[in-house]
Amino acid sequence: MLCHFGRRHNPFRSVLAFAGARAGLALALALAAIVATAQAPHSLPDAPEPQLRPLQQLAQSGPAQSMLPPTQDGYGLNASGMSPVDPQNESAPQDAPIVAMARHSENSRYWLSGQANIIFQGDLPFHSPYQGTNSFISRGEYKTSLLGTIYTALRPTHSIRYNNDLILDIESAGGRGLSEAFGLAGFTNLDVVRNPNLGPTPYLSHYEIHQVIGFTEETTSQDPGPWALTSSVPLRRVEFRIGKMGLPDFFDLNGPGSDSHLQFMNWTVDNNGAWDYAADTRGYTVGGMAEYDDRIWSVRYGLFAMPTVANGIDMDWAFSRAHGQNGEFELRHSFVAKRKGTQRLLFYANRAHMGTYREAVDAFLNGTDTARYGVTVPTITLHEHFSALKYGFGYNTEQEVTENLRVFGRFGWNEGQHESFAYTEVDQTVELGADYAGTRWRRPVDKVGLAVVSNAIKADHQEYLKLGGLGFLLGDGKLNYGRENIVEGYYNWHAWRGLFYALDIQHINSPGYNRDRGPVWVGSVRAHVDF
Repeated sequence: MLCHFGRRHNPFRSVLAFAGARAGLALALALAAIVATAQAPHSLPDAPEPQLRPLQQLAQSGPAQSMLPPTQDGYGLNASGMSPVDPQNESAPQDAPIVAMARHSENSRYWLSGQANIIFQGDLPFHSPYQGTNSFISRGEYKTSLLGTIYTALRPTHSIRYNNDLILDIESAGGRGLSEAFGLAGFTNLDVVRNPNLGPTPYLSHYEIHQVIGFTEETTSQDPGPWALTSSVPLRRVEFRIGKMGLPDFFDLNGPGSDSHLQFMNWTVDNNGAWDYAADTRGYTVGGMAEYDDRIWSVRYGLFAMPTVANGIDMDWAFSRAHGQNGEFELRHSFVAKRKGTQRLLFYANRAHMGTYREAVDAFLNGTDTARYGVTVPTITLHEHFSALKYGFGYNTEQEVTENLRVFGRFGWNEGQHESFAYTEVDQTVELGADYAGTRWRRPVDKVGLAVVSNAIKADHQEYLKLGGLGFLLGDGKLNYGRENIVEGYYNWHAWRGLFYALDIQHINSPGYNRDRGPVWVGSVRAHVDF
């Protein structure tokens, strides 16, 4: 997995190391200094009444992805994003390169770490005979996003079989996205907060209680991290989590395709685009989940709060009428002998104050909404109903082919009749990709990756946009429908310790499902620091 780097002096590396260390330390001190001003959870809001959404309403943020997904039976990602840990190999290589500014103890009862992620993106001018309120801007532009997180956790007891973790994380998200993150179903930067009015003020991204109950004394290894501090866990166990969290930290994980800080950057590459998971504007929600883990399989289920409106920062705390249910079955089975592989099947069902595209289109075409509200386009927010149900499923696979090559894929589908509410405007998605470690050119922590994803929406959703309707993300004023097809490639370079740089390029055909516009080329440069 991880190999030893030579110790020869390199002046350029020293400069990078010094700069990276200073940047990481500065971010840590800055966030620590203003933690007292971090935003408290919002007061419980009243249920929203049917409303006419302003045309210029700002859209939802990208879900702030954590850089360290949890391990499942020692089969998750380690801190460097390398291949999954072998549960039968209880000891890590002693000559592994350091991939954080400082090593973290495997036996500590507390966790303190952080990360900073800076992405500079620019796109070239592209063909566009028209554009609307929520279009991806065609003239070409460049933007920068900044995301910083402090991870803290405390393990009150020494028990392995009945371990408990108390988790508290503080985050700051600043900068902006291209076109303020409008106009693409598969947006190009997962770190972007799509409501820039929220600003970079730090907020609590996680506050969580994690409880393990083991059913056996037999243990398996896992990588300690901010979601679980122990290096060993019972082989058969139940884990409970309750508090504020991001669902992609625990569901739909994928080794080669889940980490926007060291891998791909596109929304619908790093997550299943058709999974409209419960989240506020920044990508977090409050609720609880339970997970059972066995030798080669796991099953998990969670119940979480939904936002009061599509793309909303406030949550509806009346769980009887608004909630998101998520379930996933995971099988750690390989199709290649002596290599690792995992299959995951995801189900979700959301109840929230949602409208249906067909009802909005029909009421506009027969003149009802124009006469009553004076609207000139179909408006789905005029037809929202409490406890409306939206559901779907997803399939997620990853397979190690050789020591350095991993392939992965996703498929997602949802019923598509109800409005896209919390993540992005995708009703069906299919994705294939791969990454390759740089061992052959003596850069074992470096990665090169390539992914292709194709997104689609259902007929009623198409008609709504064609007539000029606006979603919380899309709306060109017209629509000549075609699947939104995206190709993304990157190279991630491990410069020194926890300092990484990446080059990324994305090609988007039919942006926003509109064949009249595009194609779009987006280039990115990323700097990432783990400390």
